[in-house]
Amino acid sequence: MEKKIIYSGIQPTGLVTLGNYIGALQNWLKFQDDENYQCIYSIADLHSLTVRQVPAEFRNRALSFFAQYLACGLDPQKNIMYFQSHVHEHAELTWILNCITYIGEASRMTQFKEKSQKHPDNINMGLMDYPVLMAADILLYNTALVPVGVDQKQHLEIARDLAIRFNNAYSPTFTVPEPLISKVGAKIMSLQNPTAKMSKSDTNANATVSILDSEDDIMRKFKKAVTDSDNEIRFGEDKPGVSNLITIYASCKSISIDDAVKELQGLSYASLKEAVGASVAELLAPIKSRYNDFMNDKEQLLAIAKNGQEQASYIARKTLRKVYKKVGLVQL
Repeated sequence: MEKKIIYSGIQPTGLVTLGNYIGALQNWLKFQDDENYQCIYSIADLHSLTVRQVPAEFRNRALSFFAQYLACGLDPQKNIMYFQSHVHEHAELTWILNCITYIGEASRMTQFKEKSQKHPDNINMGLMDYPVLMAADILLYNTALVPVGVDQKQHLEIARDLAIRFNNAYSPTFTVPEPLISKVGAKIMSLQNPTAKMSKSDTNANATVSILDSEDDIMRKFKKAVTDSDNEIRFGEDKPGVSNLITIYASCKSISIDDAVKELQGLSYASLKEAVGASVAELLAPIKSRYNDFMNDKEQLLAIAKNGQEQASYIARKTLRKVYKKVGLVQL
């Protein structure tokens, strides 16, 4: 049976948070061991250029992000992992798709409107063309399934529309991708505002735990975590702070919420925060160690990226050759 392709492009922004790891990455780790799927993950560095970058910082951040995903357990022997900019077919297919994309549908994209308002001094063509590049990312690999958040759903729709439009005009070529609604991981909330999701863009440094935080920083952030008015350890909607800590503890220990409540029962809130912080530090310690190993051996990191690029390029070349032939370009 032919494996279904799962594709995801990740922009190298900031740091992977505890919320990202528990909520999404732990699900991705399950796919790499499932023989029904071939997973392809790219560091979407070309997409990041729609916002002005400081070149040296951007380069280091992209490498760091690649190392973070490897450190989290994504195995380059089981997944294809590469930098988007290393596979030139992404940009080439974007041009072909640009020629069947209508100005109206590109300018209607919600993210284009939002980013134009956020960066009024830099409303560039890349910002408008972002969804077409994203469509090229997906369609190059005959992707069957794309993990999407709510903010990316519209972009998947345009990828589907362009695949169908091209297939109708030139005969079946692209797989029409479907959204992947995977089993939802535990939803990890902000440590300072437990009614909002933990986010790397949070301006309060104590609200978010990064997978690269030191043990001291982790413990300090948990000691400052918001709880609730009484001293009862119970899971429920009326106790968002305590419930968030219980969820984090259960996820770190790989146990049920009920079992977590039993283990934590009777602790003071100070001891609860300490127990949860310790469980997080224990979970993240080997990830941070692997990350440091990768970052201290840039040669190995780049070798993994090159191997991923070669695998991705092989697939992308075949697709682009087919596309060029169908649109009538002269083949050598």
